[in-house]
Amino acid sequence: MVTQAYAHPEVMVTTQWVADHLKDQGLRLVEVDVDTTQYEQGHIEGAVGWNWQTQLQDQVRRDIISKEQLEEFLGRSGIGKDTLVILYGDNNNWFAAYGFWLLKYYGYENVKLMNGGRKKWVEEKRLLTKEVPKVALATYKVTKISPELRATRDLIFERLNKPGFPLVDVRSPDEYTGKIIAPPGMPETAQRAGHIPTAQNIPWSQAVNDDGTFRSLNELQSLYEGKGIKKDQEVIAYCRIGERSSHSWFVLKYLLGYPNVRNYDGSWTEWGNLVNAPIEKNV
Repeated sequence: MVTQAYAHPEVMVTTQWVADHLKDQGLRLVEVDVDTTQYEQGHIEGAVGWNWQTQLQDQVRRDIISKEQLEEFLGRSGIGKDTLVILYGDNNNWFAAYGFWLLKYYGYENVKLMNGGRKKWVEEKRLLTKEVPKVALATYKVTKISPELRATRDLIFERLNKPGFPLVDVRSPDEYTGKIIAPPGMPETAQRAGHIPTAQNIPWSQAVNDDGTFRSLNELQSLYEGKGIKKDQEVIAYCRIGERSSHSWFVLKYLLGYPNVRNYDGSWTEWGNLVNAPIEKNV
């Protein structure tokens, strides 16, 4: 396990822990990548692959999958109520963190991130395989939903410009200022560039080390408190489509222990297209 003095170190494991527990009964490794072809090119032994575009999002509405869809999907992944789920992925665990947030939203408690993700595993020259595991079907039923983990556009409209309501824009400075609408090569975009008024720009990348692991507790505290993001506030993180903000949501909620943090998964592709939604630009 990760032993650094985070608020909730129990939500992470190290690459070494994963290597030592690959054969454990009741363990399900899950790879979730930005580049959905990575899994096929090689993955950790026993890991199943989740496609964030086709499996974690509804294919008709722009929304996360429903409770019923999640139940069926987890069952096909061999995940029951007692399964320990370890998530990891490329890009410093962007969509692994998104999968973690989604599972927590639907009340799945026994889930952890592999600190450092796919990048650290590969850099340590640990083994990858192209063999897809044979998974026995399982049964999982959602018994609770945690709406307090998710922010909607209506919630932001309601709270916008009220004191004690910080927004954290975790995108790059160029996206935040409005110089660009989306990173190069990213198809999901918006009509307008800029950021939500009052939002502080704290890019997700500032929370990680070069090897993909999270920075120390003291470094993370300085990062967020230095921008006025305090524990006693209701904090909302957003990005472009909700995956980078899931990463920052994880940092705020589980590493720093902020009690009231939401992820706005609609993020800029929703807000930047909304009629009558105010924006700010710095260019």
